[in-house]
Amino acid sequence: MKFECVEDCSQCCIEREYFPSKKYGKIGVLVLPEEKQKIEDLAKHLEIKIKIIPRIGISKLIDKKQIKILAYQLMGIEDNGNTCPFLDIESDLRSPHGGFQCKIYEDRPLACRAYPLIETEPMILDEKCKFCKECGHADENLHKEIESLLLIKDKMNSDFPYIWRYATNVGEKEDKDELEEGWILEK
Repeated sequence: MKFECVEDCSQCCIEREYFPSKKYGKIGVLVLPEEKQKIEDLAKHLEIKIKIIPRIGISKLIDKKQIKILAYQLMGIEDNGNTCPFLDIESDLRSPHGGFQCKIYEDRPLACRAYPLIETEPMILDEKCKFCKECGHADENLHKEIESLLLIKDKMNSDFPYIWRYATNVGEKEDKDELEEGWILEK
């Protein structure tokens, strides 16, 4: 089946999830180090306030001061972490499929370009994607998504022994007591 965004959907730009567990908080859109400055420049040009924080780091020693950042994350504008700051929820402009329009669509991060693909071998789509919920599995029209995901995976390769995740301390009000902030060593 051919993948296409569902009519009027902007869910992937709005809803954020806890990952890998609730204590880490909700994650933002993955931004590679080489994309970070471009995203910051686009926000400045569009006069949009954004928050980019670390997401994944590596180190040769168990020392937070020695962490090399492999990926950052662009946080949502709501207190609970939802809604990409580049999603135009205020104007009447719409994307070709009728959802809210992305203000940086042509310059969006690779993670946005890869979505809803989350794995290539075997091909796995995000089960939270509205298309996947309503239409089932897609195996056509995903060439650009595959290419983007492979570029991201290539950047995540490292022979450093320690992998760190950054806990965002962002989530729903009722979860605040469970959330942490800062670097956490992967087990």
